[in-house]
Amino acid sequence: MTSKLKQHFPMIHEREALLEQIQSTPSLRHQFDSWQPHQQKEFLDFCTGVRGVKLLYDFFFKEILSPEYTPERLNRLLSVLLGRHVTIKQVLPGDSARIADESSLLIMDIIVQLDDGSLADVEAQKIGYAFPGQRSACYSADLLLRQYKRIRDRRKKKFSYLEVKEVYTIIFIENSTGRFREFPEDYLHYFEQRSNTGLRMDLLQKYLFIPLDIFGQNIQNKDVSNETEAWLAFLSQDDPEIILRLLGAYPEFRPMYEDVYRLCQNVERVMEMFSEELRILDRNTVQYMIDEMQADIDRQKAELESKDAVIDSQKEDLDSRQAMINSQKEELDSQQAMIDSQRAVLDSQQTQIQEYSHIIQNLEQRIAELEKQLNTNR
Repeated sequence: MTSKLKQHFPMIHEREALLEQIQSTPSLRHQFDSWQPHQQKEFLDFCTGVRGVKLLYDFFFKEILSPEYTPERLNRLLSVLLGRHVTIKQVLPGDSARIADESSLLIMDIIVQLDDGSLADVEAQKIGYAFPGQRSACYSADLLLRQYKRIRDRRKKKFSYLEVKEVYTIIFIENSTGRFREFPEDYLHYFEQRSNTGLRMDLLQKYLFIPLDIFGQNIQNKDVSNETEAWLAFLSQDDPEIILRLLGAYPEFRPMYEDVYRLCQNVERVMEMFSEELRILDRNTVQYMIDEMQADIDRQKAELESKDAVIDSQKEDLDSRQAMINSQKEELDSQQAMIDSQRAVLDSQQTQIQEYSHIIQNLEQRIAELEKQLNTNR
């Protein structure tokens, strides 16, 4: 059955012909058989137009939006995202800009210098980092320092900080973390440093986070309504219906899709690219799990420390109450001793009273007897 996309792009492979080419070439067959069934299906689907191609894969992005061969495309994408006219002056190597040899979650990364000297790092993450803000701030700072050192070394004593330009960090995220999902209607998150007083300073570091899964949820069953949405749909959506709606509203994307499917004609090259992306994804998944586990460990540690603090506070409270109880018990014991002492005195006095009473009774009885004798003698 002919796919919907093949009707618009006749160069797309027929599924049977593609499978025959793979099976008849030992190296391709071996590579294909090494994939999981769902990975084989994904590859066949985008090569035969059942699904669109994911343009954020490093291979496709840098071929279709090549700053060298088709600079106008990336110029336009950055202009739309940054809200200003952008012309790319050159592409910079990215490896030396990494702070460390990290096991990256990236599936695409490109650093370009713009015509005004500012830098833009455009990257795509298959899975969002567990610590997106901290990591992006560190990488942005590293890129800013890289620019500063380059200008200072070139200008030497004539160096001025005015020559250091902005650094833009633009991050596409295919599968975003929970923090972004707290804003289900928003998929363009701009960040820059501002003062609390309105005082303006050029602090140079700016960020744009684009959770494409949230964009995809918002674009379902809707027409593409502006150029920003058109670019995001082009980069992230593989649903043929969305692609066809995009082409109907923005036909200027058709040449880029044609270039995509011309690339897919080179089956060996595309299979190598796809295998490399799968290896990156496997490594990324492990790193993501490590980050998530570390986040859980840190969270549990913080919870334990908080509980320990509560326990310590409760223990101090109990110790304080016990000390108060002990003090009150000592006071009660002292009062009880005093009462017992006073009771002993009272008991002694009571005994004396009884003795005196008995003596008085005897005296009264003797007096009565004497009075009786006296009356008798009269």
